[in-house]
Amino acid sequence: MSTGVSISSMSKYAILGCGSVGHAVAEELVEQGKDVLIVDRDEGRVEALRDQDLNAQTADIRDEAVAEDIADCDVVLIMASDVESNKAAVQNIREQGGEQFVVVRASDPVSGDELTEMGADVVINPSSVIADAAMRSLESGELEYKANQLAEVLTDTKERVAILTHDSPDPDSIASAAALQAIAEHLGVEADICYLGDIGHQENRAFVNLLGIELLNWADVEEKEVYDTMALVDHAKSGDSVDVDVDVIIDHYEPDEDLDAAFLDVRPNMSSTSTIMTKYIQEFDMKVDEAVATALLYGIREETLDFKRDTTPADLTAAAYLYPFANHDLLEQVESPSMSPETLDVLAEAIQNREVQGSHLVSNAGFIRDREALAQAAQHLLNLEGITTTAVFGIADDTIFLAARSKDIRMNIGKVLADAYGDIGEAAGHSTQASAEISLGIFTGIETNDENRDTLLQLTEEAVKRKLFQAMGVESGESGNGS
Repeated sequence: MSTGVSISSMSKYAILGCGSVGHAVAEELVEQGKDVLIVDRDEGRVEALRDQDLNAQTADIRDEAVAEDIADCDVVLIMASDVESNKAAVQNIREQGGEQFVVVRASDPVSGDELTEMGADVVINPSSVIADAAMRSLESGELEYKANQLAEVLTDTKERVAILTHDSPDPDSIASAAALQAIAEHLGVEADICYLGDIGHQENRAFVNLLGIELLNWADVEEKEVYDTMALVDHAKSGDSVDVDVDVIIDHYEPDEDLDAAFLDVRPNMSSTSTIMTKYIQEFDMKVDEAVATALLYGIREETLDFKRDTTPADLTAAAYLYPFANHDLLEQVESPSMSPETLDVLAEAIQNREVQGSHLVSNAGFIRDREALAQAAQHLLNLEGITTTAVFGIADDTIFLAARSKDIRMNIGKVLADAYGDIGEAAGHSTQASAEISLGIFTGIETNDENRDTLLQLTEEAVKRKLFQAMGVESGESGNGS
């Protein structure tokens, strides 16, 4: 049994109270060559221990004399099933000034807290240990079962697998698709990564280019019938409906539509799909490729904001596994891409036109060519002092596009956008980032020509800002640029 503390091989151990738990610990320590003294008040048990050539003596662990007898031991494990006896043993050791490392058995969380207050260094609750071990075994068995299921679906492929990401895929979606492609290839199955929309965000383009990940635009694929197995990976949050028969779904968000897939693994308790895919790579005992490891590590970091948002133990263990295989020089280049002139123009416009109410900032970037620049501007503006929520919108292709970011733990910006624009457009996202699209058809009678550009901008700005500030719980004022 490991306490998580490094103890010298020359240390002396005392085990007070030798029930089944103490006996198991004693045998393990002796097998490791440790010097172990066992103390128990049951004479018959002590005799049986001596018959096994274990060093055991008869005494009541509640007696103060026992604390004196084990004063030269470095580590004391108090393992009796009677928690009151364990409390007395801890108290005697500490009252006599004993500085041994003390591990003690509790019966429940309350007695555990009491033993900690009395001076125990480590408290073990057997029922919790058993429950934790059972959960680990369950998770391991479930992952093995799911991996076998996934392998069956992939190896049933006669021609090729199409792995679909969500619209304008982010690093988590791209990395997860790359991992599934690697798993398919590991199983001898050919697979292509396909995306919807475009890859507009500069950081995402740098991510794909630097790692050499090959993606196909689904709209440009002419012979779609070559794909007899279809997989959706990290696709749910996009809100895109898919008009194909789906065989595999892997995601950390529940899909909006009910899809009948042969293989389904959706885990809302994990912060990224990259974490899920890392578990599968481990289960398949694959040699992880540097590009895939780098992509998955970046996907986890992006989805958890460098482990500052909704991070789970599974995310941390997955990242720790990937870390030695990843190319950290490439990660640094991905995280610091150059800014395009279009993004710089949108950011400048957003700074100039910002309106601030409290800690909320909303800005109109005007007519734009690259809607991904809105997300980058919203992220940059979030760094302004006193700002916790940003939203930047602009007009392109007869549509108002809006990107929002938030670090306000009291606000779910995805819900805010859904409340503000759900009845006139489409909104998607979660607690810290979201987007919305509103057709300019709501402004009937106004054509998007040069003469009406200013009028259109004024009307959209008034409508978009008013609805958004109302959904945030504040009223839009005349604060202009917030200065």
